[in-house]
Amino acid sequence: MSVLALNKKALFDYEILDKYEAGLVLYGQEVKAAKAGQLSLKGSFISPRTKNGHTELYLINCQINPYQPAGALPDYNQRRERKLLLNRQEIAHLLGKKQVEGLTLIPLKIYTSHSFLKLEFAVARGKKKYDKRETIKRREVDRRLRSLTKRG
Repeated sequence: MSVLALNKKALFDYEILDKYEAGLVLYGQEVKAAKAGQLSLKGSFISPRTKNGHTELYLINCQINPYQPAGALPDYNQRRERKLLLNRQEIAHLLGKKQVEGLTLIPLKIYTSHSFLKLEFAVARGKKKYDKRETIKRREVDRRLRSLTKRG
């Protein structure tokens, strides 16, 4: 397993409650570009869409740059909606959790698993400003402790 993209800001801005894994529907050149590390999860989120009476989850605002060796593709949208591969029971379970006030679905990382691209996402609750301050304080204390133990 190798991590191709990581959403570091999500871990700071959200309190992670549960983690899930899903496959992604991508074009061939998008897979090559992703495996080359030409993608970003910054500012992306997961949203439900209903088509033909079925609800599906989509990764929104994830940027995958065009694969350079393939050449320029006409009307390629780098930030198009990408469908997540989940079964209906999983989607129903996630949408039930999303109905709880303040919970959202956020992508955490994209990685390879047996030559497939997988998305790890989480059901999360947004942190308040004071929670973020506590995280920063905890990080600074840990950093100081590590530096003191290295010296001594």
